[in-house]
Order: sequence, then structure tokens, then C-alpha cells
Amino acid sequence: MHTDHERCFRAVQARDARFDGVFYTAVATTGIYCRPSCPAVTPKAGNVTFHPTAASAQEAGYRACRRCRPDTTPGSPEWDVRADAVGRAMQLIGDGVVEREGVDGLADRLGYSSRHVTRLLTDELGAGPLAIARSNRAHAARVLIETTDMPMSDIAFAAGFASVRQFNDSVRQTYALTPTQMRGRRRTTPTGRITVRLAVRQPFHATSLLDFLAAHVLPGVETVEGTTYARVLRLPHGLGVAALVLHDDHVDCELELADLRDTAVAIGRVRRMLDLDADPVAIDAVLAADPELRDLVAAAPGLRVPSHVDGFEVAVRTIVGQQVSVAGANTVLGRQVPLRGTRVDFELAAAFGLTHAFPTAESFAGADPTDMGMPHARARTIVGLATAVADGTVDLSPGGDRDAVRAQLLAMRGIGPWTADYVVMRALAHPDVLLTTDLVLRRELDRRGLHDDDTARWRPWRSYAGMHLWRATAAFERTPS
Repeated sequence: MHTDHERCFRAVQARDARFDGVFYTAVATTGIYCRPSCPAVTPKAGNVTFHPTAASAQEAGYRACRRCRPDTTPGSPEWDVRADAVGRAMQLIGDGVVEREGVDGLADRLGYSSRHVTRLLTDELGAGPLAIARSNRAHAARVLIETTDMPMSDIAFAAGFASVRQFNDSVRQTYALTPTQMRGRRRTTPTGRITVRLAVRQPFHATSLLDFLAAHVLPGVETVEGTTYARVLRLPHGLGVAALVLHDDHVDCELELADLRDTAVAIGRVRRMLDLDADPVAIDAVLAADPELRDLVAAAPGLRVPSHVDGFEVAVRTIVGQQVSVAGANTVLGRQVPLRGTRVDFELAAAFGLTHAFPTAESFAGADPTDMGMPHARARTIVGLATAVADGTVDLSPGGDRDAVRAQLLAMRGIGPWTADYVVMRALAHPDVLLTTDLVLRRELDRRGLHDDDTARWRPWRSYAGMHLWRATAAFERTPS
């Protein structure tokens, strides 16, 4: 998109918010970069360049616009679709891998040399992994500066900077403000608590998202109260709690974290879970072109496919849920959570009745399958998966290779196509998985006279088509006969 100057310029002229986060507009005469919808930008075509990432604009010497705050836009929907090395790298960088493991660690996860990964990202995105991570750190620092009373030195290290000087320089370069000047605009919150407004691409069908989350709640770990979804998070540096209030045009996110270095990762994971970076206009256009889906899309414009904050958790819950109801699966897991999970002690957790983080892969890897309160075959499958995740054989992190993970899951005893596809769809946020072996979806497809070949026209958004069909089944079954 960013290489098509004429198309990008038309979007800027129209101040089209659909492209916010898809590309960034850099204005040579002002030295700033903006989101396409910025009301302050009225440049001439010859004075602007377009960048695929904020990091690319910053590397070119531009600072962020103070009016439109381009770093608060939704992320690019491109990374939801792409499963190549660049797409996976962006997912992993967003999850903080560069801060924790360096560029070498990122490259190891992708199976390339660090030089090759740097070249790939620089050639395509205009910035290498270090620059992209540095841009993410500046954003995380801004959130902490404006929403907490932490000392600046603590914020510097919590955001992932190696020194206070690096923190000061990066903030000034990105925002043309010193950290102290930026703090003058902060909103105060209780100590250890952070409140962030999460941008959402329109349309956004919050009701369907809440309905799905409410139907799958695991007590003690998560809950839905009205328009708020709250859950315990297991993060790289400790535990945390997120309370997400879903509105039609944004999501209010309140976090309480054991370690504020996890701020950016926590925000990234809840955005991913709620599918906030999707491109609903593009998705709805493809699906609504099919007469069988047109009315469903019109009834739920901007429907999202929930991902998850923990790939291992969704995999275990999927295996336990094979051939039983969601309620039945939660009853079984409800006995495992206090036994193998980690108890939490946060004010925000207590406010929502949350008690535990979901058990780790390590806690299940050493379990006795005969003592897990479920069919032994299923328990053995969970222990086998947990062992593979714990030793790194299976990667269910945000940057996991979808095709490789699916093949690995299918090779495991006790995991069939439905389970593997569901895990890939939710744990790895695959947008193009249609669970044709799902009994409910199969029945709805048959009712509409649709064969598997007919669904090819829904690519690359078949996961969204499946969500629409699930909703249609529920509505059909509620309709009096």
C-alpha cells in the first residue's frame, strides 16, 4: 500500500481513518509524520512520503504529530494475514522478543541469521528490528509517563531502554517533547494501575465479541460483567490483570501488572485477543459479496474473530473440550486451575473475582495422566502437548509458524483436524480457517446448501465467515419453530 503514492495521497486527502496504522504520512515541510486521517495535514503531493511503520518514519528523521498521535492507531491488518518471515517477525517484535532475547533471539525463532532478518525488514518496512523495537519502546514509555506517577528512571527501564539517556533521547526524537513536558498531560491512576484507550477500526461489533467471550469464560481466570471482560495474564516478567470495557468505537483497557516492563506486551496481547487490528471493511466486502453471507454481515458489521492471550491455554482448553460442552470442559479445568495454576493477589483481580493464572506448560508436563480428572487418553494428549511446548518443540507464541504448528499438532496422538485448526485459528490468529469438521458449522453449511468448494470464495477471511455462521446457527436455534 505505502508504495502506491497516488492511492495513499487520495486517502490522506479524504482523511480516511480506514488507513490509520496501515501507513504513515511524513511531511517534508514540517518534519512530522501523521496518521492518514490527521485533520492538521493538508500537504502538497510533492511534499509527502509514505511509510509502512512508525519506525520507518522515525528512521527517516520525522517526529510524531502531537495532534493525531499516530503511535496510538490500530496496528496494520497486514500482519494478521501474512504468515511469512516478515509477518511473523512483526508479531514477535510486538510481543517484546527483541527486548528479551535480542535480534539474535528473534532470528533464531524465525530460522534465519540476524543479518538476513534485518535485511528483510529494512528492505520491506524501511526499518530493521532494532528500530522497530525502539519505536515500540517509545510508545510504551509514553503510556507510562502519561498514566503513572513512576519516576522517569523507573519508566526508562520498564519500557525496555538500556539507559535513562537512551530513554530521554528516544522520547525527544519521537515526540519532540521531553519526558517531563509529556508528563504534564498525564491522567493519574492508582499506583501500579495503567489505563489506556485502545483504538479500534470501524465498524466494530462489540456485542458478538462479548457474547463469544462470555460463552467461554473459565471461572477464576476470566469473567464477563456487562460490557467488561476481565482476565488474569501470564506475561514474560510476571502476572497481571486486564479489565477491558468494549465500546462501539474503542476499548478502555485497565491493567495492573506485577512488572511494568510487561506494559507493551500486555497491550499487544489484549489487542490481538480482541482482533482490534483487523480490517473490517475489507473483510466485510469479501464476505458480503456472497448472497449466503450478505444478510449475516449486514446484521453484524465489523465482527471479529477472538484470538487469545496464551496459545498454550487455548490449546489445552480445546483438547479438554473435545466431544464435551464448554460448560463440561470448564468444570474439568476448574479443578486443574487451583491445583496447577498460580494464585494472584491484585486489587483489580479481586474486584472481578479472579483468583488464578492458567497453569503453565511446565506444570502440566510433569502431571500424572491418571490423576487429572479426565479421560486418560485426553490427559495423555495434554501432557504430551505441554512437554512439547515447554521444551520449545511446538511454538504457540504470536509469531509461531501456522503451517508447522498445525502439522505438529496433527502428528500428536489424540489431536485431529478440528482441534488443530481451532488452535491455529485462535492461538495463532489465523484469519482463513473454516472448521468444516465442526458439527455446528457443518449443519449450517448443509442447511444453506453449501459445499466445501463453495467456501473458497471467502478466502482469505474464512475464519470470519465461520464466526458469522456460528452466530447464524445460534439465532436459528433461538427462533420459534
